[in-house]
Amino acid sequence: MSQDARYDEEQSTARRARILKVAYIDVSKIANKLLYKQLLPVNELYGFKVIPLQADAHHIAFGITTTTSQQTMANLRQRFTDQQVSYSLISDAGFRDYMRLYDPPQQVVYHDIQIDKGSNANVIGEVSSMLEQVHSDDMLAYLVQQAHKLNASDIHIENEKSYVRIRFRIDGVLHPVARLTHDKNRMLIAAIASAGNISTAANEAQQGHISEHVRLNDGSEIDINLRVESVPAVNGMDVVMRLFNLDASMFTLDKLGLSPQERVVVEDIIKRPTGLVMAVGPTGSGKTTTLYSLLNSLMSDERKIITIEDPVEYQFDGITQISLTSKNTEETNFAEELRAVLRLDPDIVMVGEIRDMDTAKTALQASLTGHLVLSTFHAASAAAALTRLMDVIGQNPLFVGAIRLIMAQRLVRRLDDATKQAYVPDPAVVEQIRQIVDALPANIERPSLDNLQLYKPGTSAQNPFGYTGQIALREQFMMVGAVNDLLRQGGNITTEAIEAAASQSGMLTMLQDGVLKAVAGQTSIEEIYRVVG
Repeated sequence: MSQDARYDEEQSTARRARILKVAYIDVSKIANKLLYKQLLPVNELYGFKVIPLQADAHHIAFGITTTTSQQTMANLRQRFTDQQVSYSLISDAGFRDYMRLYDPPQQVVYHDIQIDKGSNANVIGEVSSMLEQVHSDDMLAYLVQQAHKLNASDIHIENEKSYVRIRFRIDGVLHPVARLTHDKNRMLIAAIASAGNISTAANEAQQGHISEHVRLNDGSEIDINLRVESVPAVNGMDVVMRLFNLDASMFTLDKLGLSPQERVVVEDIIKRPTGLVMAVGPTGSGKTTTLYSLLNSLMSDERKIITIEDPVEYQFDGITQISLTSKNTEETNFAEELRAVLRLDPDIVMVGEIRDMDTAKTALQASLTGHLVLSTFHAASAAAALTRLMDVIGQNPLFVGAIRLIMAQRLVRRLDDATKQAYVPDPAVVEQIRQIVDALPANIERPSLDNLQLYKPGTSAQNPFGYTGQIALREQFMMVGAVNDLLRQGGNITTEAIEAAASQSGMLTMLQDGVLKAVAGQTSIEEIYRVVG
């Protein structure tokens, strides 16, 4: 606790003592605190919420808190009939200070979590045992610290019937790291709820954000920056915490791993910042990272950039960022906020997510009036996103022309170049790859499949899984060529027809992009099929 906060708490306790007409003592000013362990055992000190501050043969002075009951004080007078018993009010912080002397915290050795290909039973047992011994705030800080060290993107806390499972998502795959008892998990959830401003008693899904600096008992310090998502499940509240990297240097086009063809498209948008650009994909596919990297490249003194997010995930200098909290239907939604923001004369607007047709229509209208509008959208592919937008677009050629780019993406694990192993695939796999390669757009160079070699993950003590980091599979959908012709025809247009027209106009699908990356040895063909299908 900071000195200012402690001072405020002592002042509040002193005021409370005056109201109750009891004595007050600021125990922080007692330099040499004496302990009287023979008077009451530790469990009673905790239960009664009292501290013996001074004792001799004739007198005992107890410190009490605002939660100490009158019954407890009466019982103590009856218990110590040979001495005169008096009471003084002390702060909760003062009570905790004394209890750390009467009941010193156990010295916990924090071990780094090691993930390997096995069952991880030993690691899970060791981490679980350690977490059962530490304070709830330390549990949260330790888990975040270890998740950062392992480059995890999320921490999952999941209630099973007889225990609570904790898993880290690393490179898109979940790994169990610990099991907690339900009693201990309630302490962890309480710490998360308090820091993230959510309720442990809510009957609906909640969102929160944690941003604080924490010092562990072993002296190490970490910064915590998390987005918290909670949902009430059958066995308790499940929580997922998304870790954020606050380093703005990570959000650059160079970090996105764009191919030369993809980079040309993105550079053209930066040169002519108008229209609607959407990043499409499921949760955790890197959509927000892509849009932030675009914003970072678009930032200049000549442009006004405003974002509307729920919540704000990363903060950037030079950008006006608005946090939109949508806990109930009466609050402002993205569409209403976007209409308000457009009156502020922005050049570029980012809408965190297009969730409904009203927001989609407002975003399209804004993109028609000289603004560049960036947003994310949940859909399986770029063509599927456009199919869902057709209710808004209809046969309106203005809306069709407003869409500059729909970029769908998925993340797959990158093979570790130091351990990956080459092999010759069986003929059936080669034939599958040949069919996909033969269907590539005419503007894409086809790799030779003669004597084809693919790669699978190897293993080492440093990298037991054979993968390191992630790469994006992308498809860039633009309103050009056959796509424009198809949409102007109107009628009931299917996702398959849109995708076929886009491929005819030069679009690479995510499956095709993935196969090319597998043939190039960047990832495995099994990883492509796992993620894309």
